[in-house]
Amino acid sequence: MQIGFKALAARFGIALAQPLRVESAIGTTRSDRESPQRIQRQYPGVYRPADTFAGHFEFGLKYEEIHLEFFSRLFAACGPEPLEEWCRAEPFGQYARRAGFFYEWLTGQRLDVPDLTGGGSYIEAVAAHAYLTRTEAVRERRWRINNNLPGTPAFCPLVRRSQALRQALGFDPRAAIAVLDRQFGEDVLMRAAAWLSFKESRASFLIEHEADDTDRIKRFAHVIAEHSGKLEEPLASDILTLLQRGILGDDALRLGVRQSPVFVGQATIRDDIVHYIAPHFSQLPGMLEGLRVFEQTTRGRESLARAATLAFSFVYLHPMSDGNGRIHRFLISDTLQRDNAIPPGVIVPISSTITSVREFGHGYDRILEGFSRPFMRRYDTAYRFGELLTYEDGVRSNLVFNAYDDASHAWRYPDLTEHVIYTAQLVAHTIEHEMADEARVLVRFQLAQERIKTVLEMPDADAVRMIRSIKENGWRVSGKLAREYPRLNDKALALSIVEAVQSAFEDRAPLPIVE
Repeated sequence: MQIGFKALAARFGIALAQPLRVESAIGTTRSDRESPQRIQRQYPGVYRPADTFAGHFEFGLKYEEIHLEFFSRLFAACGPEPLEEWCRAEPFGQYARRAGFFYEWLTGQRLDVPDLTGGGSYIEAVAAHAYLTRTEAVRERRWRINNNLPGTPAFCPLVRRSQALRQALGFDPRAAIAVLDRQFGEDVLMRAAAWLSFKESRASFLIEHEADDTDRIKRFAHVIAEHSGKLEEPLASDILTLLQRGILGDDALRLGVRQSPVFVGQATIRDDIVHYIAPHFSQLPGMLEGLRVFEQTTRGRESLARAATLAFSFVYLHPMSDGNGRIHRFLISDTLQRDNAIPPGVIVPISSTITSVREFGHGYDRILEGFSRPFMRRYDTAYRFGELLTYEDGVRSNLVFNAYDDASHAWRYPDLTEHVIYTAQLVAHTIEHEMADEARVLVRFQLAQERIKTVLEMPDADAVRMIRSIKENGWRVSGKLAREYPRLNDKALALSIVEAVQSAFEDRAPLPIVE
């Protein structure tokens, strides 16, 4: 016998874009089978709930996971009557109170039941040990509920504190960077900041499958260096436009929050392939406000969880006409700096890791598809390409999507647990490997500069030119370099200079050169 939320989903014909992970049933013994996507739990008969709305919903609240998309769709389907009946029968029951609160919060409709009066303790809307919640809850006197949900009814992402998530959030970015400081010198990463910003920018264009035009790379690098950690309200519309203008340039075709439909996909010679459809532009102000509330109310919570939730929420909302992917990844670095999870001015080049490490490149696509694929399966017959229309922001589009209202249940309440786990692992790898490698290269480069000058005194610019050329040409003096610096035609001198450079990068003392 199926019980809990899935029993209610079957009873009311609820079809979800984000499936319920937990399946509960009555059997003979207690057993669990668990994977990241699915949990099957069997309970003995003593756990059997009453075969009613209240019985199954209470069981779900006790033993299963909070799923706001499901709650939102269920309440729209069942209406207020089963909630009102339950709350009148158990006016002080904690599960009835929570159910009544969720109904009113999600639907904006008031149940025909009296307010709770008298004493009694307040209870949490969701368990803070099990979910990422707001730092300070809001008291709802009507239900004697501490509303600790981290967003608004218009947009409220949820993050489950699974064992895998707790393990991933055990990584401390600031402590890891302190290790690099002790290993390479506290000023190394700061001196590498400009290069790391440029590297992050260049890699970001690769992720977007765009040409890595130098001017565009420099613009985004400037945005990263100029604004990371310095924006009090990074999700305000004017700030998003500021970031977008910095990324795209003043001559960009369109700036600001979009006022037209949008999909993520690819164009072919015959047709457009749709991978994901973003919310209707009329819904964006409320959703962005919900995301802004999330950012404000979760300050003080784990920075990696906040950064991932903000970034991936933003990319699913896709609020800008262009530049969404780069702003999405900017928000990770920005949040880490604002939360003091990394030192000011330090850039964590996550885009570089995504493009250079196969595990994280594939993981990035897999994480995005974890939401977009089931979403599009749910709505694969709800869109078409029709008449070409010009919208208020000047965009011409022929996308017709017939399920904006229905899809809003999914858009408003994404589960981003796996996104947080991925981001935490991504940041950890980037600091411990990519940044460590960059610091190591910088230290070796500086050593090569010192050693080359012991062989032949020269300005820094010439030393840099020689080092780069020698390294790029397999530890030899190229004909081009010798023509540029005729002194290098002296074989013994050239060999000494090559050895000075090569030994620095190989972490050894230079060998004596014997003619």
